[in-house]
Amino acid sequence: MCSAALAEDVKIGMVVTLSGPPAALGQQIVDGFQLALDQNGGKLGGQSVSLIVEDDELKPDVALLKAKSLVERDEVDFVVGTVFSNMLQAIFKPIVQSDTFLISPNAGPSTFAGKNCNPYFFVTSYQNNQNAEVSGMIANEEGFENVVLMVPNYQAGRDNIAGYKQTFKGTVADEIFTPLGHQDFSSELAQISTSGADALFTFMPGGMGVRLVKQFEAAGLDESVKFTSVFTTDETTLPGQKDAAVGFLSAGAWAPDMKNDANLAFVSAFEEKYGYVPGSYAAQAFDTANLIASALEKTGGDMGDKDATRAALEAADFTSVRGSFAFSNNHYPVQDFHLLEVAKRDDGKFWTTAKQTIVTDYADSFHSECKM
Repeated sequence: MCSAALAEDVKIGMVVTLSGPPAALGQQIVDGFQLALDQNGGKLGGQSVSLIVEDDELKPDVALLKAKSLVERDEVDFVVGTVFSNMLQAIFKPIVQSDTFLISPNAGPSTFAGKNCNPYFFVTSYQNNQNAEVSGMIANEEGFENVVLMVPNYQAGRDNIAGYKQTFKGTVADEIFTPLGHQDFSSELAQISTSGADALFTFMPGGMGVRLVKQFEAAGLDESVKFTSVFTTDETTLPGQKDAAVGFLSAGAWAPDMKNDANLAFVSAFEEKYGYVPGSYAAQAFDTANLIASALEKTGGDMGDKDATRAALEAADFTSVRGSFAFSNNHYPVQDFHLLEVAKRDDGKFWTTAKQTIVTDYADSFHSECKM
């Protein structure tokens, strides 16, 4: 993925997970960003771009090493990353302390949304708690009274638990924390089956989500417990889950069937180029590339003026595939969130569909604590 950098190239480093079961998530980010580059002849905002992609291998020490190399050896102008919040926490300090712009196309931990916000850090996805907060709202609308919460025991998992409990008005029957990369959910499913819960809320991205949905169905729990989630039944996991996930509900800021011109063009071009249905990871990466393009166009590619580049990024003067998109004062998005449902398309492929807008122009819960 590395291209030889000319002196005048804008250098962009990317740190994503491209190893193991979560590799599909990182690959979507690479593909979404690359699509925007390809559509503009390898340029963003009229500037030639050199893209350097690094695999963090889902190991914080590896992520840190790769990030330092991008900043110190390659002297990149932007770092785009990461997939997982614990990887972002590993790379954050050396990047922003070098006055290099760090833009997350996925991970949105609470850690940097409030008092630890930073002028060199932007998020183009969401703040982790937000999707879970909206899931709690959905649970209230659906009339769920007793819900089991199950997440991996790391930052994003804990953020999702906190977000859900902030808005859910019913009873939390149980909270279950699993290791990141968990494979056998038999004991957890036994807990759920005896909990008296009418619904499960879970966050199990990548391969964890594939295994959970299959085991959930095999255990027959889909007959008695409603399955709701974030980033568990999406375009990265549905090729493995297939019919077992149809009808399952989730919350999100984007779905591939959203009817705006930018999104219709993006999904069509993505499927034609890569042969699979894009998920939110790809959509957010595509938006990230176009955000950078908008900033480079405003500054004429002058990366020496950090304040001008920051102001241009903050303006977010691009057309998002999500429709509504702006940055809050903490550089996390203000956007609409929707109820999503898994569906099978006429061509046999699976995707999520936007069924109902739950909340509009929704800012995260930590932005008031941010003082830049």
